[in-house]
Amino acid sequence: MPYKDREVEKLYYSIGEVAKMFDVNTSLIRFWEKEFDIIQPKKNKKGNRLFTKVDVDHLRIIYHLVKERGYTLQGAKEKLKDNKEDVSDNVEVITKLENIKSFLVELKGSL
Repeated sequence: MPYKDREVEKLYYSIGEVAKMFDVNTSLIRFWEKEFDIIQPKKNKKGNRLFTKVDVDHLRIIYHLVKERGYTLQGAKEKLKDNKEDVSDNVEVITKLENIKSFLVELKGSL
């Protein structure tokens, strides 16, 4: 039986990795951390921020509201306070649809 490399999911992401995921500056991630209470990264002894998968998911929701939907910071805060589950479900559906679209475009290109 051949050895299979398993993909290891990271427990913590650095601020640079998170900024690269969303194609934004690290300063914006730090600013959102101050503005939104739901982002709570761990900090190591040096003070470096270590973001968990939950923090990345929260940032994805904030990114969707502010950058993609055009909400103000105050509007995004109120939307998250009112119905965070509904917003997170919408973001999850949009992400899945984008993955399906990219797969179909790739499939069309290979025909």
